[in-house]
Parts: sequence; structure tokens; C-alpha cells
Amino acid sequence: MNNIAVIGAGTMGNGIAHVFAQTGHKVNLIDLSQDNLNRAVATIGKNLDRMVAKEIISEEVKNQALANITTQTDLKTGVANADLVVEAATENVDIKLKLFRDLDAMAPAACILATNTSSISITKIAAVTGRPDKVIGMHFMNPVPVMKLVEIIRGYSTSDAVAQTVTTLSEKLGKVPVTCNDYPGFVANRILMPMINEAIISLHEGVAGVSEIDTIMKLGMAHPMGPLQLADFIGLDVCLAILRVLYEGLGNDKYAPCPLLVNMVTAGKLGVKSGEGFYDYSEGIKMAKVSSTFS
Repeated sequence: MNNIAVIGAGTMGNGIAHVFAQTGHKVNLIDLSQDNLNRAVATIGKNLDRMVAKEIISEEVKNQALANITTQTDLKTGVANADLVVEAATENVDIKLKLFRDLDAMAPAACILATNTSSISITKIAAVTGRPDKVIGMHFMNPVPVMKLVEIIRGYSTSDAVAQTVTTLSEKLGKVPVTCNDYPGFVANRILMPMINEAIISLHEGVAGVSEIDTIMKLGMAHPMGPLQLADFIGLDVCLAILRVLYEGLGNDKYAPCPLLVNMVTAGKLGVKSGEGFYDYSEGIKMAKVSSTFS
């Protein structure tokens, strides 16, 4: 399995392309925007340069990794020869369902279709294709070149052979694949997102401030990053989307998104990507002004 197509040139997509290219795979990175693709390749180059500077890889490995990446704005051309497609588009169910309908029609019959979704049902995505046995979740963690985990999610119809192929491939990327079944949020986000939501509720109810909540979790629970800063890093819009999947899929009020999170997303305060969330990133990282209550 050498020809990999990665759909989406954002943070996750360029990271996934990076790790495949660095381990010798030919990667076609696909996005509607050539500007996005150019930025993604530049980001991959900078990340590889850092690895060279730290003597993690050689200059030769860096150059070969970049040579392994091509870019494409046309989906049909981009997946025409793919052995594996990894979709890393926006965490939006309608976008993903349309993509997988198109991929089913465009990709070779033997091609495995994987999604990097962090919460959307693999079974639901697979159901719009004629190859549900070849659809699987391949949930990388951010930042992809650094984080070891790949959460492998089997849909209702995912075959044993496909699950084993993707597991073995993940190991060849230097990752640690861990398999789980297809339920809302899988394992990682079913546990992580309620914790983040509870931190936001604690802020909303005035239990403590942003820095206090994050410091308590970092120093008391040995977390490398506090939950509010982590939410900023993930994207508050993404956090909200995942919580809504959990709430709707499991029907339990404990997954209901905090009103403060809803208001911040509505106001465009999305975290790092927008320059402001629970922290202000416009001039380095500092405290943002967050209104903890709304009338």
C-alpha cells in the first residue's frame, strides 16, 4: 500500500500527509484551494526542518519526504490511483457524506476509504458507499507528526482484513494503533470532551478563572495543557460540534454543550485559529477577556 490520498490541507491533513510521506509513501494531498495546499506544503517543510535541526531525521530524509508529496485540486484525479484515502475535511457530517459518495464513485474498487473524523459515525459514513467493508476510522491526534496514537474505529461492516491492514500500516508510520468500536465520540472524545465541557461550565458558573482552572488541572492531574487551553488548540467550533454529536447520539444531558461555549463560537472566538478564545493569541499567548455568564 504505497499510494495515499489525503483529503483536506488543514492542520490535520498536512500532518497526516507529513507522516505518510516521511515513511516513504507517495502522497497526493487534495484540497479545493491551491493556496491552502501551498500553505500546507510550506508547513510540512518547516516541521521537517525542525526535525532536521533536532537531528531526528537527516536532510536526505526531509528532501525525500517533500518529493513524495504532490498536490491536487481535482478530487477525481487525486484519488484515481489511491490504495488508501484518508479524509481529513471539516468535521461536518453533510460534507463527509458527500465526500464519501464521491470517493466511492471515483476511487479504485480495492481502495480503502478512511476518515479522520473525531466523532461522526463510521457506520453512517460507510452506509452511503457501495463498499462499507472497506470504510474505517483512522483518527490521528494533533499534532500528527508528534502524537503516537491512532484511534482505529471499526464501523458495523468494516472487515477484519481492512482493520488489520490499517492497523499494520499505522505501526509502519511509527504510531500506536488502538482499536475501538463505532459509538458517538469513540473513546478519545467521549472522555475528553465532557472534561473540557465541565471546565467551561466551571468558568461559566464562576467556580474559578481561566488560569486557575488550567493550572489546577496541569499541576494536580499532570496534564501537559489545561482543558481550556486545549479547547483553544483543538478549536472551540470543533469542540462544540463533537459535543453535539455526543448529545444527539447518546441522548444524555451530561453531554449538553455549555452555553458559554455556544456563545463564544457564535461570536467567532474559536481559539488559536481565530486568534482568540479562552486566551488571546494575537501577541503571544495571554489571558483573553471571557464573559463567564450571560443573561
